[in-house]
Amino acid sequence: MMKKLFSYIILLLTLTLISCEDVVNVDLANAAPKIVIDASIKWQKGTTGNEQTIRITTTGDYYQNTVPVVNGAIVTVADSNGNIFNFNEVSGTGNYVCTNFNPIVNETYTLTVVANGTTYTASDKLYAVPEITTISQRNDAGLTGNDIELKFNFQDNSTEENYYLEQYQVPFKPFPLYGVLNDEFTNGNNMFSLIFDEDFESGQNIQFSLHGISKRYYYYMNILINVAGGSSNGPFATPPATVRGNISNQTNPDDYPLGYFRLSEIDVRNYTIQ
Repeated sequence: MMKKLFSYIILLLTLTLISCEDVVNVDLANAAPKIVIDASIKWQKGTTGNEQTIRITTTGDYYQNTVPVVNGAIVTVADSNGNIFNFNEVSGTGNYVCTNFNPIVNETYTLTVVANGTTYTASDKLYAVPEITTISQRNDAGLTGNDIELKFNFQDNSTEENYYLEQYQVPFKPFPLYGVLNDEFTNGNNMFSLIFDEDFESGQNIQFSLHGISKRYYYYMNILINVAGGSSNGPFATPPATVRGNISNQTNPDDYPLGYFRLSEIDVRNYTIQ
């Protein structure tokens, strides 16, 4: 199973127009800011998962160099038994941190954010993920046979329908590389995630993370990946779809936020290229 892995770039696009004579800045109309709630709860195998962070920002001006953050929000996550986990802001950062979170596979959690007089909510389940079993390397991959290929293998669970997010940290890439896959045609089989690049070199460290995700988040990420890295007509092209997450505005349902609330067990492997 071979897939293209694209950089997951949300809400930040830098366009630099260079000529030998003039620099041209396009006068763009500014839309009203929308709140962005990045609420990814990730429980890495072998850890307690007690420390989690939710980041809250807003959209901003196209040419703005920094991302505006939301301060002073009230952020909580509750489990189905009524246990409430408070996320407190690291002063002035827009990062809301919990140090006593209790992750349980298949437990359902509800996020509540109150910011600037508006209440946002979402619910999701914490999805399990299999262990990464083996890693293999080929030095003659690609069309020219000059690429290095890495394959990360894992065993799919045959008793359920599974969806996965794959993430690569590559030292010469400015952003993580993401992909999604499911077991529709490989249920219960040994599955793998594959990456190859002509710029891979001996001694480089590649980090691969496998996330268990919901079907809905699978389709959400698939849209984002295609918007960020798929074919387009340039930076001003119209996106093929509105990328709407699972977080609702309880105060004004028509003014939905950007971002997603999801919970994943993850397995992580670091591999040094031979």
